[in-house]
Amino acid sequence: MPDLLTALPEISLLLAACVVLLADVFTTERYRSLVYELAQAALIVTAVAVVASYSPARMEAFSGMYVLDPMASVIKLAILVVGYFVFLYSREYLDARSLTGGEFYILGLFAILGMMVLVSAASLLTIYLGLELLSLSLYAMVALHRDSDVASEAAMKYFVLGALASGMLLYGISMLYGATGTLDLRTIAQAAAAADSPRLVLVFGLVFLVVGLAFKLGAVPFHMWIPDVYQGAPTAMTLFISSAPKLAAFAMTFRLLVDGLPGLSGDWQQMLVGLSVLSMATGNVVAIAQTNLKRMLAYSTIAHVGFLLLGFIAATPGGYSAAMFYSIVYALTGMGAFGMIILLGRAGFEADRLEDFRGLNERSPWFAFVMLILMFSMAGVPPFVGFWAKWSVLTEVVGAGYVWLAVVAVAFAIIGAFYYLRIVRLMYFDKAEDLAPITSGNAIRVMVSANALAVLAIGIFPGALMALCASAMRG
Repeated sequence: MPDLLTALPEISLLLAACVVLLADVFTTERYRSLVYELAQAALIVTAVAVVASYSPARMEAFSGMYVLDPMASVIKLAILVVGYFVFLYSREYLDARSLTGGEFYILGLFAILGMMVLVSAASLLTIYLGLELLSLSLYAMVALHRDSDVASEAAMKYFVLGALASGMLLYGISMLYGATGTLDLRTIAQAAAAADSPRLVLVFGLVFLVVGLAFKLGAVPFHMWIPDVYQGAPTAMTLFISSAPKLAAFAMTFRLLVDGLPGLSGDWQQMLVGLSVLSMATGNVVAIAQTNLKRMLAYSTIAHVGFLLLGFIAATPGGYSAAMFYSIVYALTGMGAFGMIILLGRAGFEADRLEDFRGLNERSPWFAFVMLILMFSMAGVPPFVGFWAKWSVLTEVVGAGYVWLAVVAVAFAIIGAFYYLRIVRLMYFDKAEDLAPITSGNAIRVMVSANALAVLAIGIFPGALMALCASAMRG
């Protein structure tokens, strides 16, 4: 019973997802909205369970395979909030394109369940279980629009490369198991720190683990799937893939490297330095040449992953909390950017080209301002929250002695500001080509506005979220 109570959020979400699945099977077209409403209710109930099960002390369950600590609770709550927003943004988009089945919401719930298992993993086996539940749901989600050749191609690329990355991760796990004789992360950490540990085998296993992590994060040179999947998948699916899974990827990186292999921090720090520099360089430079907004945001994601890794490179509690803050901020801001694409789109028209935002200030001054907030935040312009996210990881990496790396990061951040500000120029200084009124409903208008205002508000008062992340890492 204590084990079941500790894992109450996951159990609640699993039961709710099964209820939603049955509702989708037996509900007629007339009551199709019931599936959406049940899915949203499932996320709310699970969020309540996360808050109710919060513990300031580390708690383990299921023979040490599951862990509940403050970091897990905060990340889970963030994932559920992002998931709620994503479902709300996506409803109108799916209805307008006759994707009215409940598959999107069902796959989304099971993907979120996989993320939550991943966040609370205390064993290599649990990590792989959560990762595969998440990955399989995302593969199916990308291919959900079966009539779209582009979406099918994106799903195939994602599946093939994802399977390769999973194989790399499994090979690394097998090497760690062979070297330590256990799958438990804390026991692996103790064995890796022992003087008689087979260090060469552990380092080889670490290399394969980092390759798998880099793929899931989308770090260069394992980023090839991101631009094609972001552009090829329907925008609602891209919105989901670009937001909540990044929080789970942060937690997975923390569990494997910080909980499982702290004794090899000198080795994985050097690997992450290379991944970080390559990601910031490739993401920011290649994004300049893009004309498709979804593809540009894909390369932006790659660049942000480079900044996120700076927190892990610092290898301090402050660095980990800064990386956690960065991942939450990026999920919130990226979700708003893709929400704007959905807002401006309509049946038969995807507002995913840069030209589609040309002269937006003439059509709707308010939503031009909303997009300005989101772009300025991504560029790291004060006082928006993206500035504090970059500032926090740069401060930690400088404190760890990597001054040159901070200088490189600032240089690429300046380059990255160009393509964000280009969208602002298109909205405010170019003449509109499309003067058609925005037809999206009130719900998505309100939520996109609230999303952008949250980015602004947290930027003006960042202390609360920063303190929450810091306390979660101390716990």
